[in-house]
Parts: sequence; C-alpha cells; structure tokens
Amino acid sequence: MKLATYKTNSSEARLGFLHNNAIVDMEDFGEISNFPLPNDMLELIDMGFEVIAEINDLIENTSREQIAEVSYPLEEVTLLAPIQKPRKNIIGIGLNYTEHVAESARTLDTTGKLPQKPIIFSKPPTTVTGPNTEIIKNIKLTSQLDWEVELAVIVGKKGKYVPKENAMDYVFGYTIINDISARDCRREGQWIVSKGQDTFAPMGPFLVTKDEIENPHNLNLSLKLNGIEKQNSNTQFLLFNINDLIEDLSTVFTLEPGDIIATGTPAGVGAGRNPQEWMKNGDVVECYVEHIGTLTNTVKEINR
Repeated sequence: MKLATYKTNSSEARLGFLHNNAIVDMEDFGEISNFPLPNDMLELIDMGFEVIAEINDLIENTSREQIAEVSYPLEEVTLLAPIQKPRKNIIGIGLNYTEHVAESARTLDTTGKLPQKPIIFSKPPTTVTGPNTEIIKNIKLTSQLDWEVELAVIVGKKGKYVPKENAMDYVFGYTIINDISARDCRREGQWIVSKGQDTFAPMGPFLVTKDEIENPHNLNLSLKLNGIEKQNSNTQFLLFNINDLIEDLSTVFTLEPGDIIATGTPAGVGAGRNPQEWMKNGDVVECYVEHIGTLTNTVKEINR
C-alpha cells in the first residue's frame, strides 16, 4: 500500500492511500467501512503493521462507487512529507556504500577505510520538507550545498536488542529521503550543522508498506540534477544492510514506531566530482527509488 499525507485546497494535512490513481482519505474510508482509522501517519503506524492487512481486506469488500466518494484525483491534491513532524531526530547512516566511502576520502575529511560498524548521525525533525517544496540554501552558512538520494526505513514497532534475523519484523515501510548536506559546515568532524539545517531532509512522495516491496536490498535508486543523472546504484550495494542497521541501532538505543532510518547514499555526490559541483538557486533535484517513486525539490537561496 502506498500511504500519503496530503492536503486539498480546502483541507489541512490528512492521511490517505493511493488507489486507482486517486488518493483515498483514510479517516473517511474508515467511516464508510465501519472500521475507525486515523488521520495521521504516526497514529496509523502506532496501530501496528497488521492494520494494513485489515485495510486491504476492507478495500476488497468496498464498492468502487463508495471508494470514489472519499477519493480525490491524484493531480488535485498536494502531497506532503509522509511523516511531517517526526517524533525524534531522523537517524542517518554515513558512508554506507563502498564507492561513496572512496569518493568521500578524496574530497572530505574521511579516511577511506571501510567502516567496521555503522556511522550514525542525526537530522532534527525540522529538516523535513515534502515533495515539490524548496530546499533552503542560506548563503551566509554555505556555498557547498550537496545532494544524497537515500532509501529510508520506517520503524513499525518498539525494539531493543533486535537480532538481525528478526529485523524485518520491525519495519513498517519505506520512503525516499534526500539527505541534503552543506559540505562546508562540518565542525571538527561533527555533521549535524552540515546535515541538520531546516529543509535538509526532503521526504516522500509516499510511504510504501513493506508488503509491497519483496526485497528492499535490490532496489534501484538514482538522482538527477536539472535533468542530468548524478547518482545511479542499487541497495544491494549497501555496506550495512537494513537488518544490520536495525540490529546495531537497537543495541545503542530503543527503536520506536515512526522512527526513520536514512540508510545512506551511493557514489555520485557533488563533493566527489572533479570538479566539485554544488547546488544553486533554482536547481531542480529529483530522487528516484524503485517501487516508491520520484521526490522532486527546488533549491532557493536566502541571505540571512
């Protein structure tokens, strides 16, 4: 199921799902199905992954006409970030594709050695922005704005000391994150100023539940800047896969429903190019992940 947070011209943010190229309002669908459903993505995740099977059964047993009554054509809604206000910081994973480790060592202050354990950083909830919104480049802070397409994992239930063989039981679904990075804002090896500025985590366009993706470790992902491809890889090349990450992270701290893990980016970032490339005002960046869709945003420069 492709879940979405959306709004219409006459509504605030609402929860829906994609069906027959239309967005079905989740709460309204629950009313016509006599099965109470929430109007918020985090509340739905809190209900547990099992609710997705319940919803799918309800769809099968609801007439096309009834569903149409609580639907909006996709082109008539505005898609927002699937989780607009995460409860906690987004968990970022650094240097998690081998070729990206190599390119970072050439141009950034990294060693080039393959990490022996996941490199963990975080992005505040205020970094989140949705599809077709602006990525803010504050030219007083950075002249080196960079892109990073990533598969993001949405945690579905509380977990501590999760063994890797059980890790997928704790996954609710997946989305796309563009891990925007200001390369000249790294401070003594710390990344949060580089990674944590407002709008530095475009997310969307959908949250795809895990039953829709047979193998998350074989997904093509790519990125275009102004129509020119910059990154192209596959999640099979993750240094630490999702199972590894959930085992490691849950040993460090408790994972909770709605937590977001950005799994890392492949080679092709602007910092690794010769000459280096940085995003500027008006640039359009498109992130694609197979089975999820395309996340598009535009850069806007400010001077504050």
